[in-house]
Amino acid sequence: MKILVSALEHSANVHLSALKAELSDTTELVGIFDGKLGRPIIDLNSLAVMGIVDALKKLRFFFKLADEMVELAAEADKVLLMDSSGFNLPLAKKLKKRYPDKEIVYYILPQAWAWRKGRIKKIERYVDKMASILPFEKEHYSAGAAIEYVGHPLLDEIPRIKEGVTRNGKTLFMPGSRRGEITRLMPLYHEIRQQIEGEALLAIPPFFSDEQIAQLYGDVSAFTVVNDPYKAMFESDFGFICSGTATLEACLIGLPFVLAYKAKPLDYAIGSRLVKLDHVGLGNIMFEHHCGRPLHPEFIQDDATTQNLMDAYERLDREAYYRDSRELRGYLQHGSSKRVAQILEA
Repeated sequence: MKILVSALEHSANVHLSALKAELSDTTELVGIFDGKLGRPIIDLNSLAVMGIVDALKKLRFFFKLADEMVELAAEADKVLLMDSSGFNLPLAKKLKKRYPDKEIVYYILPQAWAWRKGRIKKIERYVDKMASILPFEKEHYSAGAAIEYVGHPLLDEIPRIKEGVTRNGKTLFMPGSRRGEITRLMPLYHEIRQQIEGEALLAIPPFFSDEQIAQLYGDVSAFTVVNDPYKAMFESDFGFICSGTATLEACLIGLPFVLAYKAKPLDYAIGSRLVKLDHVGLGNIMFEHHCGRPLHPEFIQDDATTQNLMDAYERLDREAYYRDSRELRGYLQHGSSKRVAQILEA
């Protein structure tokens, strides 16, 4: 079997790697994905876009890439789309128009339940099978829609929770991987570091040079730099974590933490009008659906202050948080890779 894959994001390719391990040896991947998983038609690094201006400059490039994928689909048995709705939804429309009988599977659906809900109708129109990784997502689709909760991919990648609340005297700081996130949060993290005892671990992506680290993070001599966030989460007692997938990873590992996020004022003003959610952390969003309350503290924009973060650090009930983390894992049930592999190879 040959599957045309469109996986543009790093996180999608992490999940694709776990999925590939569940596929039979005779199943071949073609299209857009990490070169470590096969022979893609393009280097993922060339797809990176920084800001609206850069995106506009690359529009013709992405149109051409989509046309190339449509041609490549002729020899594929099925199509697998992962995340990246800005590229994958228009691609699904082109593919369905050209090959009306070719099955299209969308794994890691666009978060249309949070913003731009009009995309749900497009997804239902152009996608044959929707593999949802959020238990509540099906509620937002039409009755009878071909959407199935398949489990969550992070449970494939994080198969176990911490054995209990740790007492190692280690605190983990994760300011994200985007430069803007890092430069806006590190001043807070430096102030907090001065107020807490014990070892402070600072997660820095391995692709940053020493010069970039100095520019983005400042003087990191008060921290122990780590490149393996999973290992650091299991070892640490508490975390200060930027919004993103890392917050859900911390929830599933059982690391007590507080979410802090600062965006550019204009970006936040626009985003807060488009996205109508009470919480931004994925763990909080899911736990709210399941238990009617958030799982961890989160502070956004002007609320992300040293005082607020320190108050959360000192007052959070670690034992209660750990019990809630176990409850969240139970809510998500299991990993998703095996079920998605069954859907693709059916």
